[in-house]
Amino acid sequence: MRGHLGPTTLAALTATVLAVALTGCGEKKDKPASQTAAKVNKEEITVHQINFVLQQQRGLAPEQAASASKVALERLIDQELALQKAQDQKLDRDPRVVQQLEAARREIIARAYVDKIAVGAPKPIAADIKAYYEAHPALFKERRVYNLQELAVQAKPEQVAELQAKLAASKDLPDFINYLKANDFKFAANQAVRGAEQLPLASLDKFAQLKDGQTIFSATPTGAQVVIMSGVRSQPVDEARASPAIEQFLWNERKRKVVEDDMKALRGAAKVEYVGDYAKGGSKEVKPPAPAASEAPPLTSVAPAMPAGSIPSAAPQVEVEPINTAPASSPSAGTLEKGIKGFK
Repeated sequence: MRGHLGPTTLAALTATVLAVALTGCGEKKDKPASQTAAKVNKEEITVHQINFVLQQQRGLAPEQAASASKVALERLIDQELALQKAQDQKLDRDPRVVQQLEAARREIIARAYVDKIAVGAPKPIAADIKAYYEAHPALFKERRVYNLQELAVQAKPEQVAELQAKLAASKDLPDFINYLKANDFKFAANQAVRGAEQLPLASLDKFAQLKDGQTIFSATPTGAQVVIMSGVRSQPVDEARASPAIEQFLWNERKRKVVEDDMKALRGAAKVEYVGDYAKGGSKEVKPPAPAASEAPPLTSVAPAMPAGSIPSAAPQVEVEPINTAPASSPSAGTLEKGIKGFK
């Protein structure tokens, strides 16, 4: 496997590459390397600026550093030209631009504080990692890869209970689909493959208990969703492989908790006064209204795959064999015939 550069190594290598490229053949060896990579009219673009851009590109291989630095430099030149022209036209004084700059400044400074606080969170020890591994067998020791089919049905809230009852009474999935067609329900079918860690952690136990052909029904804001288990295979992950992902996951959770507690303490110590229309809310915490039963979010969606961190209870993402999670075409009639056997 090719090694990857850390920020410090990457910065050093990039500086060396640029220094060699920008040093003239006739210069004396003892002359200090210039930190200027290019001059755009009267303004300079420095190696430090290029290093900063490259440090945002995670996973950059060592052999890519030289070419990546050149690409970064060209982009910075284009940016500098646009900046100079914008300043000539006094766009930096435009009220909307000034407001965006101020918002960006506030965001950057506030984020720096949050990052500083988060770093103070204690890292999990070996016992914490082992305990998490043992407490979540469906993610690790008993990890499965699921072949899932999905029917997304458009329906009114008052029709959801009827759909669920009809699904339970259907002898197989084609029978339920025929019911949908006969009653003019609009629906879409899809299928995909998902590893256990790509499913919502809160509903993982339900998926782990499903047998081939069994179904999970859930209401959605637009109607209902039927997720059918069409196949499953075992792909366990041992503790040694899972440990790095668990450690990072637990540390991120601790960072989040440290920041949350710090924000609560800051609010408690500060004098916050709501004014005007916002005074009606007082100092109470504003929470979004809970969805009605017919508007509850689906347990999962088989397409597209949910990226790590996209849900509050996202599981540790362990590096395993790549899973083909690309959305597939609508399930064939033969595949769908597995239906909902055993679902009662």
